Amino acid sequence: MSGTILENLSGKKLTILVSFLLFCQLICFLIGGLLAPVPSNVQTIIGTICKDRPGSHNDTSIWLYSRGGKKCEVLDHNEIREDSLRMANKLVFVFQMPLPRGGQNLDYSRWQQNLIGILQADIAYDPKVYNNPQSEITLDLRLAYRNKGDPDDEWKYYASSLEKRDLTCEVDNATDKYLYQCDTIPVFEMGSLHHDFYLLNVRIPVDSDQQMNLNIGYIQDLNLATIYQNGGFTKVWVSLKTTFFPFIVAIMIWFWHRVHMLQRKPVLLEYMLIYLGAALTFLNLPLEYLTLFVEMKFMLLLSDVRQGIFYAMLCSFWLVFAGEHMLIQESGEKNSLKIYWRHLMAVVIGCISLFLFDICERGVQLRNPFYSIWVSRFGSRIAMTFIVLGAISAAIYFLFLCYMVWKVFNNISIKRSILPSMSKMRRLHYEGIIYRFKFLMLATLLCALLTVIGFILGQVTDSQWHWNDNVELEFSSAFFTGVYGMWNIYIFALIILYAPSHKKWPANETQENIMGEEIEFNNLPSDTNPSEISSLTQFARKTALD
Repeated sequence: MSGTILENLSGKKLTILVSFLLFCQLICFLIGGLLAPVPSNVQTIIGTICKDRPGSHNDTSIWLYSRGGKKCEVLDHNEIREDSLRMANKLVFVFQMPLPRGGQNLDYSRWQQNLIGILQADIAYDPKVYNNPQSEITLDLRLAYRNKGDPDDEWKYYASSLEKRDLTCEVDNATDKYLYQCDTIPVFEMGSLHHDFYLLNVRIPVDSDQQMNLNIGYIQDLNLATIYQNGGFTKVWVSLKTTFFPFIVAIMIWFWHRVHMLQRKPVLLEYMLIYLGAALTFLNLPLEYLTLFVEMKFMLLLSDVRQGIFYAMLCSFWLVFAGEHMLIQESGEKNSLKIYWRHLMAVVIGCISLFLFDICERGVQLRNPFYSIWVSRFGSRIAMTFIVLGAISAAIYFLFLCYMVWKVFNNISIKRSILPSMSKMRRLHYEGIIYRFKFLMLATLLCALLTVIGFILGQVTDSQWHWNDNVELEFSSAFFTGVYGMWNIYIFALIILYAPSHKKWPANETQENIMGEEIEFNNLPSDTNPSEISSLTQFARKTALD
């Protein structure tokens, strides 16, 4: 057996390869830190209070808007407050997105990918209206769109729904001078930002017979926070995908060609490398270009599925990688994925839990962008159950991976005990292999750590940090691009280093001298496990016959 490139590559060539890959990794971090803008932006829009028009509630051709064309009739706060209950069913809160800037009307770009809307209610103290701190608010929501070149009044229907949301406010010691402190209300999430302008009409109907919106108090204003992916960040992100995609495909073809040149079946680790490369290729596929031409409402869901498949494959590979021997086995029939089914249960449970949560949330949003699984107590419990299952599975997986890595290093330490019985040339050769494998395992742990940190960073609010007065670094963007580049570089390196090598040892040593390099059992510790002795004997024979 000729072994792998990791075993036989010269130290000089290995140093050049590792240095080049580390340089590429640094470039990925610098691209995110210096070139890419923040991953997402937030724009707050104060709702315009308009008087409702007869028939506009059910007619999809009648929309109330506040800019351009025939504007709506704007109502004064004082007029509304005099009789807020009577006026409630005559009011419409109007939001036109995006806001103009510098006297110019801005439009959304398809590079911005998605749009999320969150309402903040400014509820003022009113002695005539009772405010329940734990109430339920019913919202009549209608969403429309138009594109550049369309008339100002030509809004087209996008979606509508009558939604209920929990409204929690702090009402203690309220006076006329203060507003209640209320929680935000999730309104919509769109997986595609295909049109240039959007319009949201919000009605808060009051109905005494159905006990609808009777105890929420006087809503003085509604503010809409729109969150969208930054178009500049999307361009950088898609550029990285476009760059990495052909390289990963090419190295997979090269690797599989070298495997099939050997007179044996591929071993488990080689299969896992191909599966991992395929998952990364699916993740790298720049489908985002299609959103520039076609409205793909399922893009957010598809992105989550692609990333979930990659995470599942990466976590599975790490377990198999830690479980396999330092050197590839001679027969692909010795080890199979079946022996790792217990190890992979945590990965399977965690991925299924998160997938079901995603389907319950974003799957329904394909039909109704106003839907959210968190708005009801039952839905919140279901969602929390999925998330807790995923978190428990992740914790179990991480602990088990640490245990596997500890066993690998322990196994390496035991195998090093046979090195003194070898000739000097072979001893130096296998010491080099051990050091290389240890370095690769440490790189694997670092990759796992940065993957976890990057995932957590993606769940928190983006923030900016300043390195000094002259250079501004966007650390969230640097982490996203850096971790994404790290996945590609790490897997690229694994495929190269574990490809079969064509270099062979010179056959100038007799069989007697080779077999004489087997382990001397008398030199082993007395408490060595018999299974470890068998493993060491196999290792010695295998190294001698390479």
